[in-house]
Amino acid sequence: MSFSASDKGGILIVDDMEENLIALEAVLSPLEQQIIRAYSGEEALKAMLRQDFAVVLLDVLMPGMDGFETAANIKRLDQTKDVPIILLTGTDADSDVAYRGYAIGAADFLTKPIDPWVLRTKVGVFLELHRKNRQLAHQAAELRRLWTESARSEHRTEDVAELLARSETLLRRCDDPDAAGLAARVAEVRHAIRNLRC
Repeated sequence: MSFSASDKGGILIVDDMEENLIALEAVLSPLEQQIIRAYSGEEALKAMLRQDFAVVLLDVLMPGMDGFETAANIKRLDQTKDVPIILLTGTDADSDVAYRGYAIGAADFLTKPIDPWVLRTKVGVFLELHRKNRQLAHQAAELRRLWTESARSEHRTEDVAELLARSETLLRRCDDPDAAGLAARVAEVRHAIRNLRC
């Protein structure tokens, strides 16, 4: 997977143990993304309020604010609630730990020792989703701009229709289940714009 500089979202890794953070960085460095360390839940929340992240890797067992409480706080904030969280725990985790993680909104759950290939693949999926969401947001902003301009000039409706066609194509390729419905709505709007030009 390749990411343009403007589409990159950082990876936040959260663990109270330095050696675990070093290991996570080593595994994730081939993804060529900015990796930010946090040594506690409090540090993680501060980092997330300062910067946009594509994904958070969060250790469950930490002193003070543990991984569950940190994840719950991340999901409560409007600015961070949509950032996917992968919870990490030791080999002695039981099914109740996984249930608690998913119940608070974690996107995935991995048990240590973590297979490097699996971790890179899972993080890569979230990075790609982040990139697609950025592209969609950019296209939506461009669409709003063109729509405003087209209200002032009839010659711009071709640009709006073309942008809608590109948005529809991107939405149809997106893995998000809501994207199909949105793509259908975009197609309806594009058809209405074509009829306006006739």
